[in-house]
Amino acid sequence: MRKKAVIAMSGGVDSSVAAFLLKKTGFDCIGVTMKLFTNEDLGAAQNASCCSLADVEDARNVACRLNIPHYVLNFSDDFRNLVIRNFIETYRKGATPNPCIDCNRHIKFERLLFRAKQLDFDYIVTGHYARIEKTGGRFFLKKSRDPKKDQSYVLYTMTQEQLAHTLFPLGDMTKEEVREIASAQGFANAKKHDSQDICFVPDHDYAVFIERYTGTPAEPGNIVDESGNILGTHRGLIRYTIGQRRGLGLSFPEPRYVSAKSVAGNTLTLGREETLYTKALVADAINVIAYPELRRPIRVKVKTRYLQIEQRATAEQVGADRLRIDFDAPQRAVTAGQAAVLYDGDLVVGGGTIVGTV
Repeated sequence: MRKKAVIAMSGGVDSSVAAFLLKKTGFDCIGVTMKLFTNEDLGAAQNASCCSLADVEDARNVACRLNIPHYVLNFSDDFRNLVIRNFIETYRKGATPNPCIDCNRHIKFERLLFRAKQLDFDYIVTGHYARIEKTGGRFFLKKSRDPKKDQSYVLYTMTQEQLAHTLFPLGDMTKEEVREIASAQGFANAKKHDSQDICFVPDHDYAVFIERYTGTPAEPGNIVDESGNILGTHRGLIRYTIGQRRGLGLSFPEPRYVSAKSVAGNTLTLGREETLYTKALVADAINVIAYPELRRPIRVKVKTRYLQIEQRATAEQVGADRLRIDFDAPQRAVTAGQAAVLYDGDLVVGGGTIVGTV
């Protein structure tokens, strides 16, 4: 009996080529476009980002060329409750979220996989640039062969069950190779640009989105120095993140940066460059992939931002759902709400959500 796969088709070139490759290898496939929201509901232009009618049509056209069924599944309630609301609440708590990780965690590899199993399919397939390998009885998540496109950072929450039922056909490919395949197959989206935005905030203005979505304007407050002296007024804490220098509305003889945010006092603290560095962090909501648990401190490399170069550190599980990471060298602007992802070479050891520095 042939294996069956649900292809998550966003309308982009990556998921389109993933569908082509699965069909080529003999899988019985259906294409699914997940409806996460309507741009009009968010106050955005109809074709501003993903989930537009144009994206659905691009996915449907590719499915038609491949002669596979295509469906649109509505996950908008889940996306609103599990991704958008967490995005807003994280900003309101003074942290900086990564909604792409939440979308992968809750929507793609939880809700979509659950639906695929209901339909008696063996796998879900996405266009992510990462690899899944099995050794013995355990599944491992690894980096893409193309370091420029590697997306393992936003996939660290995947469980053994999810890895066992997920395929990443592009893990050994470069973006250039993917576009060449799309062009050879006559896909209309072969040259379609990659989205650089958070899908539901296509104009990058997170604060305006939050104010518009909630109907509540951000409250201004004091900007202070590290001694508590008032320097000026901020326009709402949601407009600032740790390490930020521009957009403060103040000038100084030497550069000043956002070094802390206090939700309780509604204050924004500015400090010099050296105040941004820390040697240790704590993360919770952890997921360990490479081992059942971390029974002892391990040497790893760590990324605290998607585009950061990995940094050498020692990681230790200090609770059932808590990691402490001690870096060999001080790290700049470690930010609560972002992910700390642990690597051992190409292997993703695991990760968690940064809750603070030590």
